[in-house]
Amino acid sequence: MTDCRILMVEDSDEEATILLNHLEHYGKVHGIRFITTRSVTAFELVNDAIQADLVFMDIDLPGINGMEAAEMLRESDTTTPLIFVTNLAQYAVRGYQVDALDFMVKPIAYGDFSMRMDRAMRAVKKNAGRTVAIPTAGGMRLVEIDDIIYVELSKHDLVFHLCGIQGGLRRRGSIKSLVDELPTDKFLLVSQGCIANMGHIATVRGDAVMLDDGTMLYFSRSRKRPGMETLARYLGGTI
Repeated sequence: MTDCRILMVEDSDEEATILLNHLEHYGKVHGIRFITTRSVTAFELVNDAIQADLVFMDIDLPGINGMEAAEMLRESDTTTPLIFVTNLAQYAVRGYQVDALDFMVKPIAYGDFSMRMDRAMRAVKKNAGRTVAIPTAGGMRLVEIDDIIYVELSKHDLVFHLCGIQGGLRRRGSIKSLVDELPTDKFLLVSQGCIANMGHIATVRGDAVMLDDGTMLYFSRSRKRPGMETLARYLGGTI
């Protein structure tokens, strides 16, 4: 059974129950276990950036409305599918400005919900393995894997060096745990303290690789041979 993490932002108990019942039915039919976190306001989403595979967002919320929350969410997370569940259909055009996947207009009938969930689950599946979460002072930031140039270990922190960001982002962890998290066909273990995105390798020079940002990374003695073999497979045997 596949797990899918849902964040539901809905202040109405009645509407939340309807949505939860629809999710339970859909999950049984399709073999998906939905792990649902509900919030009655958007403050948690903005302040804590709860990590989820799919977000259901009401618009007419107390305090920060759902559209404002979505705009804030998109500043740090451009990939998580977002579905507005609302009786405010006039917001539909603005919804596409925050890259909303879909709109569900209340009251939600299961037939319509099921059809729209088919599309949502395709988006969730497409997103799987494409991002990594990094906690920052401003909340959780989802980073596109293709934007990771390399990651190095600094004391007990992983330092992510990313396209377009100076200085990198830090996250507690180990290289070993990160290797298990990232796709093995994209990343090269250069040493026990460093991995590189092979898509950002510009040249190979002896016992080192130069990345497209100018960084030179040197293989440890034990990693040079397996590293070269990994690169050869990635480049189609051209090394």
